[in-house]
Amino acid sequence: MATPTYYAVMLVDDNEIDNLINQKMIEASGIAKHIYTHTGARSAIEFLRNMEKLDGSSSNTVLPELIFLDIDMPLMDGFQFLDEFGKLSEETQGKCSIVMLTSSISPADVNRSKKYDYVRKYINKPLTLENLEKFKG
Repeated sequence: MATPTYYAVMLVDDNEIDNLINQKMIEASGIAKHIYTHTGARSAIEFLRNMEKLDGSSSNTVLPELIFLDIDMPLMDGFQFLDEFGKLSEETQGKCSIVMLTSSISPADVNRSKKYDYVRKYINKPLTLENLEKFKG
């Protein structure tokens, strides 16, 4: 089996079934050693903040290199997550690339996501093996 491209990836989606399907796709692709799953943007941001509090070498190894982020979520949506993500350290922002993974086909959402430097790609659900191939090293 090939070595995973990423140590860890994170799924942020309020739909648990989507998270499960996406997790299975990521496992099948073999691109990541670890998969963190969050059903809310707020808990995902808190997780990242807590990782920053670890000493530098520890946080650097556990931070997800790739974050798959849904837009339409209660309490804190994907864009609010991006705003909070922008307040994290430059090191965290540099290590974590974000992929908008959403059912939204709104051109306004696509354009809005392009305003964030750390958003690497915008793809529509569901996550496919073909999409994941693009993230292999």
